[in-house]
Amino acid sequence: MDDIVRDTDNNPVLRTRAAKVDFPLSVENQQLAQQLMEYLENSQNEEIAEKYQLRAGVGLAAPQVNHGVRMTAVLIPGENEDDEPAFKDVLVNPVILSESVQMAALAEGEGCLSVDRDVPGYVPRHDRITLKYQNLAGETKQVRLKHYPAIVVQHELDHLIGVLFYDHIDENEPFNHPDDLILLS
Repeated sequence: MDDIVRDTDNNPVLRTRAAKVDFPLSVENQQLAQQLMEYLENSQNEEIAEKYQLRAGVGLAAPQVNHGVRMTAVLIPGENEDDEPAFKDVLVNPVILSESVQMAALAEGEGCLSVDRDVPGYVPRHDRITLKYQNLAGETKQVRLKHYPAIVVQHELDHLIGVLFYDHIDENEPFNHPDDLILLS
């Protein structure tokens, strides 16, 4: 947790567009990818998280650990504890190819490892996306994501362009939303 850049640190890395990653990956970027995923795995393990006082995370982008490169780890647990993850990968140079017109938001709002306070309000995001990215071997992957996984990935991709989740919340009416917004619990 000590290595995570907070929005209150005035570190420009959180508000700067991250640079494209070249392949083959440098040793530094290989280590970064491993550390991003390792944090997520450890933060989702109750014993380890408690021992090291880690906040649970489902995504962690390179800028959040002071590396201005287009890389983010995503680890969305399965519905049950013993299930395979709903989505798990390190996304390098990710791009959204298409997105649904239908918008969705998390009913309880979003949180962020770089934001130590609750920021109430709905964060409208596309309910479905088609994502293209490179994996750590440099292979191009394309996946379709919907609902919670789509929201998580959009949150992480925002970090790569210097945007934080609360930038999407209506300051005057944080819980105002269109009638057709899907609220996910």
